[in-house]
Amino acid sequence: MTVTPQQAAFLADAILLLHFVLVAFVVAGLVFVLVGGLLRWAWVRHFWFRAVHLALVVVIVLESVFGIVCPLTSWEKQLRQFAGEAGAVELERQGFIIYYARKLLFFPDALEWEARTLTWVYLGFGALVAISLLAVPPRWPRRRSTTVAVERREGVTPDGNR
Repeated sequence: MTVTPQQAAFLADAILLLHFVLVAFVVAGLVFVLVGGLLRWAWVRHFWFRAVHLALVVVIVLESVFGIVCPLTSWEKQLRQFAGEAGAVELERQGFIIYYARKLLFFPDALEWEARTLTWVYLGFGALVAISLLAVPPRWPRRRSTTVAVERREGVTPDGNR
């Protein structure tokens, strides 16, 4: 199966939007956890939300520390080159959402930050996420089947009485 340049451009746009959503989840996730901790929002302590958030942050920090380019960035770049859209002029013609998602996602490139500076920014963000795990700890999931079986064996009713 051969990919046409139009299909490559579509896939590049899809990867860019996925990348943007993941970055938004990581950044907004930390903000929601910190604000939600102060406002006592229960959902910010959800185990799987916090586990996925932490996993993404760890991957981002490790990529930065070891100088690994994000695979999503590499795939998008390769697809754009195949589609003949590697230049900025071609990107401006892609439309509002793609153009500004790319501008927001890759704004450090516009600032011409050194890789070392960006690594420190990622490490600082990772440290904030680690602190948030202590300040607003996630609720560990409990095994309902085991808990219910133990409560039944011990004669505890659903309302906690014996």
